[in-house]
Amino acid sequence: MIRKLIAFALLLCAAGAALAAGPSFGSHGMLLFGGPGALYASHLPMFHAPHDYQVILQLRLADQAQDKALRARLDAGIQLWTLDPEKFELDRFAPGARANQRFKADLVLGHFEQGGKVAYAGADVIVEKVLYFRRLSAAPARSAAARYLQLGDGAQRFLVKQIDSRPDFDHVLAVRARKGVRGGAVVLAKSALLQPSAAAIAQALPGLDVAGTVYFSTQDLQ
Repeated sequence: MIRKLIAFALLLCAAGAALAAGPSFGSHGMLLFGGPGALYASHLPMFHAPHDYQVILQLRLADQAQDKALRARLDAGIQLWTLDPEKFELDRFAPGARANQRFKADLVLGHFEQGGKVAYAGADVIVEKVLYFRRLSAAPARSAAARYLQLGDGAQRFLVKQIDSRPDFDHVLAVRARKGVRGGAVVLAKSALLQPSAAAIAQALPGLDVAGTVYFSTQDLQ
């Protein structure tokens, strides 16, 4: 009888937790990139709940030694890194969100769902800034232009494709900016789901030299 009561109580707790979870609650994998100047995480979005948000964060690791080591590894060359966090509400980062939010995550060299290897397990992540937050529409849409958000203001910068169509592609580029190159968005003509060329990027904003592609995928944005 006692065992049955305990099992029933646990069932009620689980049901309560499920009801308490909002529509953006889940396991939100992110792309991880950056260098000595800043660390960034870009949520890997889809067009269905709970992943229908494009979110870009600037962050740091609470462990200073880990933080320094990670920045050095990212700065050494372009490699795919991802972040596999504990489950949480993604809309906790909506405009007006409180500063310095924390969450635990495994930091993975490679894609966390495609054979990547955990480099830092259970790292304590601190969000310094929410750089971009937008809920995606599931309705089919087309855009003639590809708009890239520019992160960073020094020589090392990154361009992140703004998801604005369905289907679309998720694209992050590492670039080097020459002295005096302005910040702000980079806009160029879009050709279906084809990855823009380095020449097209350079033409859209002279003074930016493409160092390489950090991430490109169409798989989850059909």
